[in-house]
Amino acid sequence: MINDILAAIGDLFDGDRALMILAAAALAISAIGHLVLTILKSDAHLRRRIDGAPVAGPRSRASKAGAVMARVGGRFDASPPNDRKALRHRMILAGYHDPRAPHWFVGVRVLCVPVFAVAGALLTWWMWPESEPGAVAARALAAGMAGYLAPSFLLERRIKRRKEQHVDGFPDFMDLMVVCCQAGLSMEAAINRVARELAMTYPSLGHNLSIATLELRGGRSLGSAIDALSKRLGIAEAASFSTLLTQSEELGSSLTQSLRAYSEDMRNKRMMRAEEKANALPAKLVIPLTLFVFPVLMVVIMLPVVIGAMAS
Repeated sequence: MINDILAAIGDLFDGDRALMILAAAALAISAIGHLVLTILKSDAHLRRRIDGAPVAGPRSRASKAGAVMARVGGRFDASPPNDRKALRHRMILAGYHDPRAPHWFVGVRVLCVPVFAVAGALLTWWMWPESEPGAVAARALAAGMAGYLAPSFLLERRIKRRKEQHVDGFPDFMDLMVVCCQAGLSMEAAINRVARELAMTYPSLGHNLSIATLELRGGRSLGSAIDALSKRLGIAEAASFSTLLTQSEELGSSLTQSLRAYSEDMRNKRMMRAEEKANALPAKLVIPLTLFVFPVLMVVIMLPVVIGAMAS
């Protein structure tokens, strides 16, 4: 069967080139496998040295893969503490609250570099069989750099989408908070109720509100829990809400009136954002209209004229 595979590959490339492709792929796979096995063996050795450590139950493949990624990232994460803290904050903004999430990110980035590089080399050999080794190496290096940058790009996109969801859902959160406070509920009960109401419409916002509820039940103060919530959401509206609660508590003003005024301000801001998008729509439609609609209209209008002129 191996000879058949080599013969099929030889139909596409020369024999030497096919062997080079197989050797490069095998080298990349064996290097990654050796790295993973080394990390697993070292961790198993450390676990055996722990006296009386509890034995964990069977885990799913997803959890085992996450553990492997965390170990790989832990081995290669040599960034300074400030960068680690910033990465941890970015992972929280993206919705990854596990303490091992930064190691997962580094592990995925480390594994993406050789995979993208080998894929780039194979694609170069397949599309341009006559490419020089230097050109193949340059494209493989570019693919490896793309593999290094791809996790950061995907992470930033996820953070941006979640922030947009938080901004869109925050006025609804404030309206529901006003209703709950007017009904006589405490802040903890109000946040818990609103979290359940927003779980379907805004899952990320509802999840973060549920975390704030658990923190309040665990004995954390209201100001501290709301401040942590604003850091997890990463939007200015949440930071302003935290400041509002702190000032209301210090000055002794009515919390319901403060929430009602802030809720009205949030609704006005959301309406202004909608109007801004609506006003920018005609300018954004110029390019697709010019490229796709106007040429078709010109063809539909001028084609009968051209046909009539040719017939006469």
